[in-house]
Amino acid sequence: MTERLAEALLWGLVASAAMITVLQASVGLGWSRLNLPMLIGTLFTGNRHRAIVLGMVVYLIGGWLFALLYFFAFAQLGHGSWWLGGLLGLLHGLFLVVVALPLLPHIHPRMASDVDGPTYYRRLEPPGPFGTHYGHNTPLTALLANVVYGVVLGAVWPFVE
Repeated sequence: MTERLAEALLWGLVASAAMITVLQASVGLGWSRLNLPMLIGTLFTGNRHRAIVLGMVVYLIGGWLFALLYFFAFAQLGHGSWWLGGLLGLLHGLFLVVVALPLLPHIHPRMASDVDGPTYYRRLEPPGPFGTHYGHNTPLTALLANVVYGVVLGAVWPFVE
C-alpha cells in the first residue's frame, strides 16, 4: 500500500511538471498570459516574487492530490489508459476553463472583476470568459495542459495499479 502511494505521488509530480511545462511554454511562446502559479501564490501574498514560488509549491501539491483522484477514478472504473486519462484531463480542463477561472475574481483577494474593475488592492486582471482576457489561445492551452496531465497518469496506471 505504501509503495503504491509513493508511486502515485511520484507520477502525480511528473504529470504536474508536464502540465506546468505546457502552461509556462504557452506563456513563453506568447500564446497565453495565464500564469497559474502566480495567480495561486497571490492568493496568499501580495509579493509577486514570493507568490510565484509559493504558487508553484501549492500547484504541485494540488497536482499530487488530483493525481490521487485520477487513480481513484481508474480504480473505480477498473481500467486506466492514456486515452482514458486524456479524457479525464479534458473534462478537468473544461471545468477549469468554464467554471473555475470565471469564479476566480469572486474569491481572489487581489484580482479585479469584470464588474468592479481594478482598485488599489485588486490589481490583477480577471481571466474573463474561458480565460480569454489572458489571450485567445488560453482555453486551448489550458485544455492541452490538462490533457497532457491526464495522459501521463493514464499511461502509468497499469504500473501503479
